[in-house]
Amino acid sequence: MRAAKAGGLLAVPGFATPTEAFAMLEAGADALKLFPAEGLPPVVLKALRAVLPSSVPILPVGGIRPETMAGYWQAGAAGFGLGSALYKPGDAPVTVHQKALAFRQAMEALQGTLTA
Repeated sequence: MRAAKAGGLLAVPGFATPTEAFAMLEAGADALKLFPAEGLPPVVLKALRAVLPSSVPILPVGGIRPETMAGYWQAGAAGFGLGSALYKPGDAPVTVHQKALAFRQAMEALQGTLTA
């Protein structure tokens, strides 16, 4: 993280506990990835939001699916990190496109900005 900051890059490390989050913020993190989100439900994010600075974006990562995004968003997520829910080796381009559209539609619904 220090090397990223020294290089002028954003640093967005993962964390699972408040202790880890505060250590990453002290080291210069610009935002935090709540990982693995599938093991840390929205109620955990809500509790973390109560103790972490409100100015710090928290991005749930790991197990995020379009149907799970709303709970995290309502608990204070600033966005989401996607991995194998979007792409798995061997997925056809059309499959990845369909998954991407589902994520986009879910995010637009959360933001209330339904666009074409």
